[in-house]
Amino acid sequence: MYKGGPSYTPQAAKAIRYAGLIVPIILIAYGFYIRAGNADNLHYFGDIPFYAISFWWLFIGIMQFIDHSKSKRDSALRLIGYHLLAAGYLLFVAGVATPFVAFWILLLLASNIYFSRSGVNLSILTFLIVAGVDIYFWRSVPIIIEYDLITIVAIVLSGLVTLSISKSQEVDHAELLLSKRQETMQRDRVLTIVNNLADAILSTDKEGIVTVYNASSLILLDTNDDLDGRHIDDLLQLVDKEGKSVSLFDQLKTTKAAVSRDDLNYTYKDGETIRLAVTYSPIRSSYSRTKKAETHDGYIVIMRDITKSKSLEEERDEFISVVSHELRTPITIVEGTISNVQVMMSHPDHTKQMLSDAIDMAHEQIIYLAKMVNDLSTLSRAERGVADAPEDIDVREMIHKLHEEYDKEATAKGLHFNLDLGATLGHVSTSRLYLEEMLQNFITNAIKYTKTGTVTLSVKQKLGVIKFAVKDSGIGISKSDQGKIYQKFYRSEDYRTRETSGTGLGLYVAAKLAHKVGTKIELVSRLNHGSTFSFTLPVKK
Repeated sequence: MYKGGPSYTPQAAKAIRYAGLIVPIILIAYGFYIRAGNADNLHYFGDIPFYAISFWWLFIGIMQFIDHSKSKRDSALRLIGYHLLAAGYLLFVAGVATPFVAFWILLLLASNIYFSRSGVNLSILTFLIVAGVDIYFWRSVPIIIEYDLITIVAIVLSGLVTLSISKSQEVDHAELLLSKRQETMQRDRVLTIVNNLADAILSTDKEGIVTVYNASSLILLDTNDDLDGRHIDDLLQLVDKEGKSVSLFDQLKTTKAAVSRDDLNYTYKDGETIRLAVTYSPIRSSYSRTKKAETHDGYIVIMRDITKSKSLEEERDEFISVVSHELRTPITIVEGTISNVQVMMSHPDHTKQMLSDAIDMAHEQIIYLAKMVNDLSTLSRAERGVADAPEDIDVREMIHKLHEEYDKEATAKGLHFNLDLGATLGHVSTSRLYLEEMLQNFITNAIKYTKTGTVTLSVKQKLGVIKFAVKDSGIGISKSDQGKIYQKFYRSEDYRTRETSGTGLGLYVAAKLAHKVGTKIELVSRLNHGSTFSFTLPVKK
C-alpha cells in the first residue's frame, strides 16, 4: 500500500510509471511539431522555455520510472513537478485548448490515487489558475477565450467524475478494510480456540503439506520445530496394532468423509510408544458444498493420546475377567456344599460330623469371598480418595489393638504373635483406614504362610520417622516372586502357597495404599527363612 492515498495493485503502479515516462515524450514530440510550424504556434514563446520544460519533464519521467519510492513526500514532489511542467507547457508551448490537454486527466487520476480527493481538488485548482492566466493574457483574442472555456468545462467535469469515483472508492476501501479487520478478528478467534484445544489439530493442503497446526500438536509430537511446510508422513510415522506401517497421507487421499481410528501407534525418538485416536477428513469449502463439487481444500487431522485410557480399559477388562474367574470357584463350592448339606439332612444316617465338615467348608469359602469383597472395597475407596483425610493417630494404642485382634488367630494356629515396640512412638498424621489395612494385610499373610514359629509386629521411632515392620518365620518368598507379589491377583506357584486360600489382592492393595499415604513398602525375604515387610511414616510434630 502506498502512503497517503488509497491502495492499488502492482499493475496499476506499473501503469502509472510507464505513463509518467511516455506522456512527456508524446507532448515533447508535439512541441517540436508546433515549433516546426505544422500546428498552431501562437502560444510558442521560444526555444528556451520549450527546451527547459522538455529537459525537466524527461528527467522527472526517467527518475520516477527508475525509482519505485512509495513515500508520501516523494510522490508529492513528483506530482508538483508534473503539474508545474504541464502548466508551463500549456502556457508557453501548446496553449490550454490543445488536444493533448486531455492528458491533464492523467494528472487528476494520479492525484486521486496518491492523495485522494484533496489531490484532485488541488489538481483542478491548478488547471483553473493556468486557464485563467491564459484567458487573461489572450483576452483580446475571443476565439482563444472560447476554446479555453470549453476546455475548462471538460477538465472540471472530468475532475468531478474523478471525485465521484474517488468517493465511491473510499467507501469501498473503508468497507474492505472493515471486512479485512473482521476477517482477521474472526481468524484470530478461531486460532485462539484451536490453540487452546487439548486435541492436536493439523491441517494440510491437497499434497499433504502442513499449513496450520495448534500448540497441542507440538506437545503431542514432543517438538518445538516449525511444522509448516512439512509433509504429514514425515511428521507421523504410524503403525497399526499388527505393527504394519500406515501412511496417513494415503489414508487421507482415499477418504470421502470423516474417519476415526484408535488402532494407530506413534513412536518417539527415545523409543516410547503411544496409542493415538486419529480422526481425519477432507476440508470442503462453502463453494464446494454449494456447487456440490467433488473438490476440497486439503485435509484436517485431529489426534489424541489414548494410551492411558486404553490401558485402563484393558485393565478393567482383565480385572472383570479375573474377578469372575476367582468368584466362580468359591461360589460353586458353597453352592455344592449347601446342596450336599440339604441332602444329608434328609438322610438321618449321616453323622453330625459330616454335616459340620460340609458347613465348615462352605464357611471357609464365604470368608474367602468376604475377604475379596473387602479388598475390592478398600481398593475402590483408595482410588476414589474416599478415606484420604489424615487423622492424628496414637501409634502405640493402634498397635496394641491390632495385636489383640490377631493374637487369638495366631495362637489357634500354634504361633507366637510378638510385639516389639520402641520406648517412645508418638503420633502420625495419615489415613487410619489405609494404615490399618496395610498392617492387617501383612499380619494375616504372616500368620497364613507360617506353619510354626513366630510372627513379630515391630514399631520403632528413629530420627523423626516411625518404622512399621511385620516379620515372620514362614516359608519366605523366592527372588523370582518378589518382583511380582504386588501385581493384581498374583499368587506364587510354590505348592505351599497353594495349600492356603488367597485372593491375590492383599499385597496389591497394600502397595496402592502405601502410595496414597506417601510411603514405600520394603521387603526382605529368603526362601524357607521367612519374610519382613516394612515401611516408614514421619512422626507428627
